[in-house]
Amino acid sequence: MKLEFVFSPSFKDIIVSDMRTSLKIGLMTFLVLVLGSGILVGQQLPQFSQYMFNGLHINPGYAGYKGEPYIQSTYRSQWINFPGAPETFTVTADFAANEGTMGFGVSFLSDNLGPARTNGGLLTYAYRIQTGKKSWLGLGASAGFSQYSIDGSMLDPNDYPDSEIPDGRINLFAPNLNTGLFFHNDRFYAGFSIYNMIGKKSLEKEDVALAYHDFHYYLTAGYMFDLGSVVKLKPSFLIKEVKGAPMNYDLNAMFLFYDRIWIGGSYRSNLKIWNDNLPENLNNRNAVAAIIEIFATDRLRLGYAYDHNLNVLNNYNNNSHELSVGFYMIPRKAIMNNQRWF
Repeated sequence: MKLEFVFSPSFKDIIVSDMRTSLKIGLMTFLVLVLGSGILVGQQLPQFSQYMFNGLHINPGYAGYKGEPYIQSTYRSQWINFPGAPETFTVTADFAANEGTMGFGVSFLSDNLGPARTNGGLLTYAYRIQTGKKSWLGLGASAGFSQYSIDGSMLDPNDYPDSEIPDGRINLFAPNLNTGLFFHNDRFYAGFSIYNMIGKKSLEKEDVALAYHDFHYYLTAGYMFDLGSVVKLKPSFLIKEVKGAPMNYDLNAMFLFYDRIWIGGSYRSNLKIWNDNLPENLNNRNAVAAIIEIFATDRLRLGYAYDHNLNVLNNYNNNSHELSVGFYMIPRKAIMNNQRWF
């Protein structure tokens, strides 16, 4: 998630040693570490480690890929036990219609980061073109809204009241539009998408600039290899780019055993490409993740990811946990021409 706060210089005056609770102390300390000129720059959209099993999180062109109705819920607790750390909860659902030529989806999001909260909903449509006997190209778009809020009561100044701090909760609303292309066959997939295409102007205010919409670009691809009769390997990558942050990339490797159990991992890092003005102290290393996905039944899919930080937080044992539960409306064995590998 990337949230961008712009306060007047007097905001620095609220970071003092006598803040009342450890939550506020920890939150303000974290802000100081990454602030500098009064601006916090990070991820705007939520980060997931299990996106390779639910492409609707990063690409609207993915809608309808699985061929039958599918619903998934994901909960992520990032930097656990760190005061004000991000927590994200999502519910997504999608299905195909008209013999697979159309995909429909819906997504709901709740994302918390200290005093800031984001809630949103999206409706997705994808037109799917069959480009070969086993290949399809999805052209998708999702539209909806986002609600951004900041709770000023969580920012406790030394000298109260401080006119630069919101009194209570401020809510801002913005429309949202995302587009994407998603190509796949029975072994390979690739996708490109753009998020936050509209809505930035509606968030601008003179007193506070909260959660500015910036364009987000996602590029991903993966391939399935047979390593024998019971084992398959799916390497993949994801590149994420957003203004004001380093280019982020994930390198993933997942092993599939008996078409039922996925075990693997991910390495996440960044590159300061096209962002030469970023602080020099940004660590190129970010995190590694261990991931497991299991078909508990022919309809029920369970997933877990454990992220270990390799950046400035690695000495604080503030790692991340991510749980997902997916349910297929049609048993997995009922459709043999769609292995649901992606």
